[in-house]
Amino acid sequence: MLKAIGMLLLGGLLIKSASAQSDTCKQRYVKTPTGYLMVLREGDNVFAEIEKLAVREKVPAASFFGLGFAGSAIFGFYDFNKKKFNPKEFKRVEMGSLTGSIAWSEGRPSLHMHGVATDEKFQAFGGHLLSLAVGTGSMEITVMVHDQKRERKVEQPLNANVLQLPSCEGAR
Repeated sequence: MLKAIGMLLLGGLLIKSASAQSDTCKQRYVKTPTGYLMVLREGDNVFAEIEKLAVREKVPAASFFGLGFAGSAIFGFYDFNKKKFNPKEFKRVEMGSLTGSIAWSEGRPSLHMHGVATDEKFQAFGGHLLSLAVGTGSMEITVMVHDQKRERKVEQPLNANVLQLPSCEGAR
């Protein structure tokens, strides 16, 4: 009987400890001298977490890079004739490289993200990312903040969402 009670108490302590540990892992980023360091956890939507950071911290524009394990990475190859991405999903891959930028479009963060992923056979796949979810472990992302706000606008005829720079009058 005492052994059973001890096991119940130990089980309760382990559950409480795991719960306390997961509570401390809710913070997804810290401020650094050049911007932010993010550590995302299993199941986190990378796009959503970077967008939340941009909104909460009022990031005017930024560049970012990272690495880590992805449970799902959806890459898209742009079909210029159809003016849309052809998606392909890769599961359980290592993001050997992740790079992108944060700008704004219609009052919301607008991300442009590329990456290179490898599978268990060390085959590499890469390109434009449409979706990315953290897999087992974590994903580390360094966000380098720029001093001026940047916008993205859809430009024709390609229907591409392009980062806008200040006008260069007289440069042509």
